[in-house]
Amino acid sequence: MPSLSLRINLDPEGRIGPGKIALLEEISASGSISAAARAMDMSYKRAWDLVDDLNRLFGKPLVSARTGGKSGGGAALTPLGLSVVTRFRAIENAAVAAASHQLEALQAEIEAG
Repeated sequence: MPSLSLRINLDPEGRIGPGKIALLEEISASGSISAAARAMDMSYKRAWDLVDDLNRLFGKPLVSARTGGKSGGGAALTPLGLSVVTRFRAIENAAVAAASHQLEALQAEIEAG
């Protein structure tokens, strides 16, 4: 079945999409940028750069990080970060619902050959 992938352009230089949102969700679930990066098979630097990009785009932190490593460090989504994830998923669900009939018709055309 064809699927829909959503990206939202926030400004000419920045956007959010399923990858950044998945990273935020993984940070929320694991409590760590490093653990989220490992779970997503990306480098810590790449994950940190994406978080930094998101923080810059929104002008406020989406992730709050505490230094300390094994002795109590970690990361969590800020209220803004949680809101961005929730809104993105709601927009994504609405877009999929609005496009479902057309996606089904496209699938039928594929199957008809």
